[in-house]
Amino acid sequence: MTCAPACDEPEFTAIMTGAVADEAPRVFAVVEEIGDRVDARIAAWGMAFPDHAEIVATHRSLRMSLAAPENALPLFTKPNYTKAHIVWADPTLATT
Repeated sequence: MTCAPACDEPEFTAIMTGAVADEAPRVFAVVEEIGDRVDARIAAWGMAFPDHAEIVATHRSLRMSLAAPENALPLFTKPNYTKAHIVWADPTLATT
């Protein structure tokens, strides 16, 4: 059995685009501050969903599913060497 389309293609595209915009996860980075603002590097990228966060490390093969983005901070903090921060991505600030 074949069902008829619910609407025309432009309207369907608009509906899908709206759904993606409404449900998109927030993107963030786990940034390791080295020393006292001596240097920093992006240690991982993550996506925050309403009920959990998915994180992928940038310099090693590590993937995590955590209850919240902030739960990653202790895993990327090394006392007396690095302090981890969550930095929310803002595409409007991109320089390239």
